[in-house]
Amino acid sequence: MVMRHSPASSAFFALVEGRVQGVGFRYSAYHEARRLGLTGWVRNTHDGDVEVFAEGPKEKLDTLLQWLRQGPPGARVDSVRYDLRSPLGAYRDFSIRS
Repeated sequence: MVMRHSPASSAFFALVEGRVQGVGFRYSAYHEARRLGLTGWVRNTHDGDVEVFAEGPKEKLDTLLQWLRQGPPGARVDSVRYDLRSPLGAYRDFSIRS
């Protein structure tokens, strides 16, 4: 049996603050997380921030966190606050939530 994704070894929930809406941040974060093979989601908040929940190997999560601190061209990231979480194992892939 071949597993599509390896079991998540770690997870985080992050809040990204700054000019992160209207600059393709969610779409770019989605592609970066998929490239890294992570599972979870990204969404805009009502107050202009972006939330991310990601699961996967710690090294790949660290890579995504580093990417979130920069964001795509046109974004201005003021801060990334995150909490390490226990992986839920409930996600099959990475998605954009509305």
